Amino acid sequence: MIPPEILRQVRRIEIITKRVVNETMSGRYESVFKGRGVEFEEVREYQPGDEIRSIDWNVTARTGRVYIKRFVEERELTVIFLVDLSRSMAFGSGSQLKNRIATELCAVVAFSAIKNHDKVGLLLFTDRVERFIPPKKGSKHVLRVVRDVLSFEPTGHGTRLTTAFDYLASVLHRKAVIFLISDFFCEDIGTTLAIANRRHDVIAVHLVDPRQEILPPVGWIRWEDLEQEREIVLNSSNEHVRKSYQQWAQVHRQRVKEITRAAGVDLVEVRTDQPYIDPLLRFFRMRSMRR
Repeated sequence: MIPPEILRQVRRIEIITKRVVNETMSGRYESVFKGRGVEFEEVREYQPGDEIRSIDWNVTARTGRVYIKRFVEERELTVIFLVDLSRSMAFGSGSQLKNRIATELCAVVAFSAIKNHDKVGLLLFTDRVERFIPPKKGSKHVLRVVRDVLSFEPTGHGTRLTTAFDYLASVLHRKAVIFLISDFFCEDIGTTLAIANRRHDVIAVHLVDPRQEILPPVGWIRWEDLEQEREIVLNSSNEHVRKSYQQWAQVHRQRVKEITRAAGVDLVEVRTDQPYIDPLLRFFRMRSMRR
Protein backbone atom coordinates (compact mmCIF):
# COMPACT_ATOMS: atom_id res chain seq x y z
CA MET A 1 0.00 0.00 0.00
CA ILE A 2 1.47 3.33 -1.10
CA PRO A 3 1.27 6.03 1.63
CA PRO A 4 -1.09 8.91 0.71
CA GLU A 5 1.68 11.49 1.23
CA ILE A 6 3.86 9.78 -1.40
CA LEU A 7 0.96 9.78 -3.85
CA ARG A 8 0.40 13.50 -3.22
CA GLN A 9 4.08 14.24 -3.82
CA VAL A 10 4.08 12.21 -7.03
CA ARG A 11 1.03 14.13 -8.20
CA ARG A 12 2.70 17.47 -7.42
CA ILE A 13 5.81 16.44 -9.33
CA GLU A 14 3.67 15.29 -12.26
CA ILE A 15 1.90 18.68 -12.44
CA ILE A 16 5.14 20.69 -12.13
CA THR A 17 7.19 18.69 -14.61
CA LYS A 18 4.45 18.29 -17.21
CA ARG A 19 4.11 22.08 -17.27
CA VAL A 20 7.87 22.34 -17.83
CA VAL A 21 7.69 19.77 -20.62
CA ASN A 22 4.79 21.51 -22.40
CA GLU A 23 6.02 25.08 -21.97
CA THR A 24 9.80 24.78 -22.07
CA MET A 25 10.99 21.40 -23.28
CA SER A 26 8.60 21.06 -26.21
CA GLY A 27 10.55 20.09 -29.32
CA ARG A 28 13.98 20.19 -27.65
CA TYR A 29 14.03 16.53 -26.67
CA GLU A 30 13.09 15.34 -30.18
CA SER A 31 15.62 17.64 -31.83
CA VAL A 32 18.43 16.08 -29.78
CA PHE A 33 17.41 12.43 -29.58
CA LYS A 34 16.32 11.52 -33.08
CA GLY A 35 16.61 7.77 -32.82
CA ARG A 36 19.41 5.27 -32.40
CA GLY A 37 20.31 4.96 -36.08
CA VAL A 38 18.95 3.54 -39.30
CA GLU A 39 17.47 0.16 -40.08
CA PHE A 40 16.96 -1.71 -43.33
CA GLU A 41 13.45 -1.42 -44.80
CA GLU A 42 13.47 -2.83 -48.37
CA VAL A 43 15.26 -3.11 -51.71
CA ARG A 44 13.99 -1.33 -54.80
CA GLU A 45 15.17 -0.81 -58.36
CA TYR A 46 17.84 1.77 -58.97
CA GLN A 47 16.63 5.20 -60.11
CA PRO A 48 18.72 8.05 -61.58
CA GLY A 49 20.17 10.07 -58.73
CA ASP A 50 20.44 7.18 -56.25
CA GLU A 51 23.83 6.74 -54.58
CA ILE A 52 25.97 3.98 -56.07
CA ARG A 53 27.13 2.90 -52.61
CA SER A 54 23.50 1.93 -51.80
CA ILE A 55 23.45 -0.76 -54.52
CA ASP A 56 22.67 -4.26 -53.25
CA TRP A 57 25.10 -6.23 -55.36
CA ASN A 58 23.76 -9.63 -54.31
CA VAL A 59 20.19 -8.84 -55.43
CA THR A 60 21.51 -7.09 -58.57
CA ALA A 61 23.53 -10.17 -59.56
CA ARG A 62 20.63 -12.50 -58.86
CA THR A 63 18.00 -10.55 -60.83
CA GLY A 64 20.07 -8.99 -63.56
CA ARG A 65 18.68 -5.56 -62.71
CA VAL A 66 20.23 -2.91 -60.45
CA TYR A 67 18.66 -2.72 -56.98
CA ILE A 68 19.49 -0.51 -54.01
CA LYS A 69 18.99 -0.96 -50.27
CA ARG A 70 16.59 1.48 -48.63
CA PHE A 71 17.00 2.45 -44.99
CA VAL A 72 14.82 4.44 -42.64
CA GLU A 73 15.63 6.10 -39.34
CA GLU A 74 14.70 4.04 -36.32
CA ARG A 75 12.72 6.50 -34.20
CA GLU A 76 12.07 4.59 -31.01
CA LEU A 77 14.58 5.15 -28.23
CA THR A 78 15.17 3.51 -24.88
CA VAL A 79 15.90 5.99 -22.08
CA ILE A 80 17.31 4.64 -18.81
CA PHE A 81 17.64 6.67 -15.60
CA LEU A 82 20.57 5.44 -13.55
CA VAL A 83 19.96 7.12 -10.18
CA ASP A 84 22.32 7.18 -7.22
CA LEU A 85 20.42 6.64 -3.95
CA SER A 86 23.46 6.59 -1.65
CA ARG A 87 23.12 8.40 1.68
CA SER A 88 24.88 11.54 0.46
CA MET A 89 22.04 12.03 -2.04
CA ALA A 90 19.64 12.50 0.89
CA PHE A 91 21.32 15.81 1.66
CA GLY A 92 20.34 19.37 0.86
CA SER A 93 21.12 22.66 2.58
CA GLY A 94 18.38 24.58 0.77
CA SER A 95 14.72 23.97 0.12
CA GLN A 96 15.23 20.66 -1.71
CA LEU A 97 17.30 17.53 -1.18
CA LYS A 98 19.47 16.19 -3.97
CA ASN A 99 17.30 13.09 -4.34
CA ARG A 100 14.16 15.26 -4.75
CA ILE A 101 15.82 17.20 -7.56
CA ALA A 102 16.87 13.88 -9.10
CA THR A 103 13.21 12.84 -9.06
CA GLU A 104 12.06 15.97 -10.88
CA LEU A 105 14.85 15.67 -13.45
CA CYS A 106 13.76 12.10 -14.17
CA ALA A 107 10.14 13.22 -14.50
CA VAL A 108 10.92 16.06 -16.96
CA VAL A 109 12.99 13.87 -19.26
CA ALA A 110 10.65 10.87 -18.91
CA PHE A 111 7.51 12.82 -19.85
CA SER A 112 9.43 14.32 -22.81
CA ALA A 113 10.45 10.79 -23.85
CA ILE A 114 6.99 9.22 -23.78
CA LYS A 115 5.62 12.23 -25.64
CA ASN A 116 7.91 11.08 -28.46
CA HIS A 117 6.83 7.41 -28.05
CA ASP A 118 10.12 6.33 -26.47
CA LYS A 119 10.53 3.79 -23.70
CA VAL A 120 11.66 4.71 -20.19
CA GLY A 121 13.36 2.52 -17.62
CA LEU A 122 14.99 2.96 -14.21
CA LEU A 123 17.89 1.52 -12.26
CA LEU A 124 18.36 2.61 -8.64
CA PHE A 125 21.75 1.88 -7.10
CA THR A 126 23.97 2.49 -4.08
CA ASP A 127 26.96 0.24 -3.52
CA ARG A 128 24.66 -2.43 -4.99
CA VAL A 129 21.78 -2.62 -7.44
CA GLU A 130 18.67 -1.68 -5.48
CA ARG A 131 15.90 -1.90 -8.10
CA PHE A 132 15.52 -2.22 -11.86
CA ILE A 133 12.35 -1.28 -13.75
CA PRO A 134 12.48 -2.48 -17.39
CA PRO A 135 11.79 0.19 -20.03
CA LYS A 136 8.18 0.68 -21.14
CA LYS A 137 5.97 3.39 -22.60
CA GLY A 138 3.06 5.33 -21.10
CA SER A 139 2.24 7.87 -18.41
CA LYS A 140 1.39 5.24 -15.78
CA HIS A 141 4.82 3.71 -16.22
CA VAL A 142 6.51 7.12 -15.86
CA LEU A 143 4.59 7.78 -12.64
CA ARG A 144 5.84 4.45 -11.28
CA VAL A 145 9.41 5.52 -12.12
CA VAL A 146 8.85 8.88 -10.38
CA ARG A 147 7.34 7.20 -7.32
CA ASP A 148 10.27 4.80 -6.95
CA VAL A 149 12.95 7.48 -7.26
CA LEU A 150 11.06 9.58 -4.71
CA SER A 151 10.22 6.97 -2.09
CA PHE A 152 12.41 3.87 -2.47
CA GLU A 153 14.31 3.00 0.72
CA PRO A 154 17.74 1.62 -0.25
CA THR A 155 19.63 -0.95 1.79
CA GLY A 156 23.11 0.18 0.76
CA HIS A 157 24.93 3.30 1.94
CA GLY A 158 27.81 3.98 -0.45
CA THR A 159 28.19 4.42 -4.21
CA ARG A 160 29.52 1.88 -6.72
CA LEU A 161 28.88 2.91 -10.29
CA THR A 162 30.75 -0.08 -11.70
CA THR A 163 28.22 -2.46 -10.14
CA ALA A 164 25.32 -0.51 -11.66
CA PHE A 165 26.80 -0.43 -15.17
CA ASP A 166 27.74 -4.12 -15.01
CA TYR A 167 24.11 -4.92 -14.25
CA LEU A 168 22.87 -2.72 -17.10
CA ALA A 169 25.21 -4.51 -19.49
CA SER A 170 23.53 -7.80 -18.56
CA VAL A 171 19.94 -6.59 -19.12
CA LEU A 172 20.23 -4.04 -21.97
CA HIS A 173 20.82 -5.67 -25.33
CA ARG A 174 20.29 -2.58 -27.48
CA LYS A 175 21.76 0.91 -27.44
CA ALA A 176 20.09 3.25 -24.93
CA VAL A 177 20.28 6.84 -23.75
CA ILE A 178 21.42 6.68 -20.12
CA PHE A 179 20.96 9.61 -17.74
CA LEU A 180 23.34 8.98 -14.85
CA ILE A 181 22.25 11.16 -11.90
CA SER A 182 24.66 11.29 -8.95
CA ASP A 183 26.82 13.49 -6.72
CA PHE A 184 29.76 11.25 -7.73
CA PHE A 185 31.18 10.66 -4.27
CA CYS A 186 32.54 7.31 -5.42
CA GLU A 187 35.50 5.37 -6.74
CA ASP A 188 37.39 6.30 -9.90
CA ILE A 189 34.86 5.64 -12.68
CA GLY A 190 36.72 6.81 -15.77
CA THR A 191 37.14 3.37 -17.33
CA THR A 192 33.58 2.32 -16.46
CA LEU A 193 32.10 5.44 -18.09
CA ALA A 194 34.27 5.13 -21.20
CA ILE A 195 33.24 1.50 -21.76
CA ALA A 196 29.54 2.25 -21.19
CA ASN A 197 29.62 5.27 -23.51
CA ARG A 198 31.02 3.19 -26.37
CA ARG A 199 27.85 1.12 -26.34
CA HIS A 200 25.30 3.65 -25.11
CA ASP A 201 24.76 7.41 -25.09
CA VAL A 202 25.63 8.32 -21.49
CA ILE A 203 24.78 11.73 -20.02
CA ALA A 204 26.15 12.46 -16.54
CA VAL A 205 24.11 14.76 -14.29
CA HIS A 206 26.21 16.00 -11.37
CA LEU A 207 24.19 17.25 -8.38
CA VAL A 208 26.04 19.86 -6.33
CA ASP A 209 24.96 21.38 -3.00
CA PRO A 210 26.53 24.71 -1.88
CA ARG A 211 27.05 23.50 1.70
CA GLN A 212 29.32 20.77 0.34
CA GLU A 213 31.49 23.49 -1.21
CA ILE A 214 31.67 26.31 1.35
CA LEU A 215 31.91 25.88 5.10
CA PRO A 216 30.35 28.76 7.13
CA PRO A 217 32.38 30.11 10.07
CA VAL A 218 30.11 28.91 12.88
CA GLY A 219 32.60 27.25 15.23
CA TRP A 220 32.97 23.54 15.87
CA ILE A 221 30.88 21.33 13.57
CA ARG A 222 30.18 17.63 13.89
CA TRP A 223 30.05 16.46 10.28
CA GLU A 224 28.47 13.10 9.55
CA ASP A 225 29.85 11.17 6.57
CA LEU A 226 26.62 9.43 5.59
CA GLU A 227 28.20 6.93 3.19
CA GLN A 228 31.16 5.90 5.36
CA GLU A 229 29.06 6.02 8.56
CA ARG A 230 31.57 8.06 10.53
CA GLU A 231 31.68 11.46 12.19
CA ILE A 232 34.19 14.20 11.47
CA VAL A 233 34.64 17.18 13.82
CA LEU A 234 35.79 20.43 12.19
CA ASN A 235 36.53 23.90 13.55
CA SER A 236 34.83 26.05 10.92
CA SER A 237 36.11 29.23 12.59
CA ASN A 238 39.59 28.25 11.46
CA GLU A 239 40.31 29.93 8.11
CA HIS A 240 42.73 27.18 7.08
CA VAL A 241 40.05 24.53 7.69
CA ARG A 242 37.52 26.46 5.58
CA LYS A 243 40.00 26.93 2.74
CA SER A 244 41.00 23.27 2.79
CA TYR A 245 37.34 22.27 2.71
CA GLN A 246 36.66 24.58 -0.25
CA GLN A 247 39.74 23.32 -2.12
CA TRP A 248 38.62 19.71 -1.61
CA ALA A 249 35.20 20.57 -3.11
CA GLN A 250 36.82 22.30 -6.09
CA VAL A 251 39.08 19.33 -6.70
CA HIS A 252 36.07 16.99 -6.62
CA ARG A 253 34.09 19.07 -9.16
CA GLN A 254 37.12 19.36 -11.44
CA ARG A 255 37.74 15.61 -11.18
CA VAL A 256 34.15 14.87 -12.30
CA LYS A 257 34.59 17.23 -15.28
CA GLU A 258 37.90 15.65 -16.31
CA ILE A 259 36.66 12.07 -15.97
CA THR A 260 33.51 12.67 -18.02
CA ARG A 261 35.43 14.63 -20.67
CA ALA A 262 38.02 11.86 -21.03
CA ALA A 263 35.23 9.26 -21.35
CA GLY A 264 33.44 11.30 -24.03
CA VAL A 265 30.40 11.69 -21.76
CA ASP A 266 28.35 14.90 -21.72
CA LEU A 267 28.14 16.51 -18.28
CA VAL A 268 25.23 18.53 -16.87
CA GLU A 269 25.95 20.23 -13.54
CA VAL A 270 22.84 20.93 -11.46
CA ARG A 271 22.98 22.93 -8.22
CA THR A 272 20.43 22.44 -5.46
CA ASP A 273 20.19 26.21 -4.87
CA GLN A 274 19.35 27.06 -8.50
CA PRO A 275 16.58 26.00 -10.93
CA TYR A 276 17.48 22.71 -12.59
CA ILE A 277 15.74 23.58 -15.85
CA ASP A 278 18.43 26.14 -16.88
CA PRO A 279 21.41 23.73 -17.09
CA LEU A 280 19.11 21.12 -18.64
CA LEU A 281 18.10 23.54 -21.41
CA ARG A 282 21.73 24.53 -21.97
CA PHE A 283 22.55 20.85 -22.43
CA PHE A 284 19.77 20.37 -24.98
CA ARG A 285 20.86 23.48 -26.90
CA MET A 286 24.45 22.28 -26.96
CA ARG A 287 23.49 18.81 -28.18
CA SER A 288 21.17 20.26 -30.82
CA MET A 289 23.92 22.53 -32.19
CA ARG A 290 26.40 19.66 -32.20
CA ARG A 291 24.06 17.48 -34.26
